[in-house]
Amino acid sequence: MNRRPPSRPSNLPRRTLVAAVASAVLAGPGLALAQPDPAAGYPAQPIRFIIPATAGGGTDVITRIIAKYMTEAWNSPVLVENRAGAGGVIAAQYVAGQKPDGYTFLAIPSAFGVRSAIDPKLPYDPLKAFVGVGQTARSPSFMVVSPARGFKTLKDLIAFAKAQPQGVVYGSAGVGSTAHLHAAATAHLAGFKAEHVAYKGTPEAVNDAMNGRVLYTFAPGPNALPLAREGKLQILVTSSLAGTKYMPGLQSLAQAGLPGYESEDWFGVLAPAGTPLAIRERVSKEMARILALPEVRERLSTFGAEPVSSTPQAFDAFVRDYIIRTRKLAEEIGMKPEG
Repeated sequence: MNRRPPSRPSNLPRRTLVAAVASAVLAGPGLALAQPDPAAGYPAQPIRFIIPATAGGGTDVITRIIAKYMTEAWNSPVLVENRAGAGGVIAAQYVAGQKPDGYTFLAIPSAFGVRSAIDPKLPYDPLKAFVGVGQTARSPSFMVVSPARGFKTLKDLIAFAKAQPQGVVYGSAGVGSTAHLHAAATAHLAGFKAEHVAYKGTPEAVNDAMNGRVLYTFAPGPNALPLAREGKLQILVTSSLAGTKYMPGLQSLAQAGLPGYESEDWFGVLAPAGTPLAIRERVSKEMARILALPEVRERLSTFGAEPVSSTPQAFDAFVRDYIIRTRKLAEEIGMKPEG
C-alpha cells in the first residue's frame, strides 16, 4: 500500500519552512538567537534600595543622596526603605528572597562583610545570594567618647579602662558591624577588658557614647564629624591614616600607639543573585555619574566620606576579598557573632 508523505501545516508556506530549517542549521549548536536586552525600557517601575540599619547612618545618608538624583534623572521613583535589626541580617535576608528583576537592591556598609565573616549561621550564603552592583563611598571610622570624660588622647582612655577591675563597656551599631570590629580590635591590642553592647544602628550607639552610657564607640564620618564640630562628641583617634586629614592633630590608631590595625568603612550596593548584568551595569554607571557631581562630592566630604565607583564585577571581587580577610582578623581578636 502506498503511503503518502506527512503533510506540512497548511498555514506554513514551503519557502518559510525551508528558511527556518536553513537558519537553524546555519546557527549551529554553539550559537543562540539574539536575546532581548533586559535593560531596555528600564526602569519601568519604582526601584527600592533597602537599608540594613536605622535612618541617619552613613549608609542611609549616602543612599538617599543617590536615590534623589537617580529619581530626577530617570523620572521614576527611587525609594529608600530602612529595615534595621539583627545586625543587618533582616534586610539582607529580605533582599536575597526578592525577584532578581533589578527593582530591589541592598545598600550595604562594610558591616555586611564583617557579619558575613564572623557568623556561620546566616540564613543565606553572602557569597552566593547576592551579586555586585558597585561601591559608592568609603570613610575612615572615628573613635568617639563623651567630652565629659575629659580624655585628651587614646592613652588616657586606655589608662582609664585598665584601671577598671570589672572592665569597661563599648557600644556599636550592632553585632558584626565595623564599629564592633574596630572597638574589639582596640580593646584586644590595648589589653583591657571590655564588654560589647550592640545597638540597632550607628546613631543610637553614638548617642549613648555622647551621653556617657558606654565608654566609647566607633562611627563613620557622617555620624562623628558634625557632632564633634559642635562640641557634643570628643574624637580621640581614627581607624585609618586617611582619617587624619579631617581634624588637625588627629592620630590614627597606629600613630596613637596601637600598630597592627588599620581599616576604613566602605559602602556599596548589591542585588539578588540572578539580577541581569545589563541592569546592574546601568545602575552602577548612573551611581558613578551621580557620585562624580561636584555638589555630591562636596557634600560627602563634609561628612568625611569619599565617593568611590566600581563595576559590578569589581565590587563582587572586593566584597569577597574583604570577607576572607576579616574572617582571619576576627579569629585573631576573638570576635564572636553573639557579640
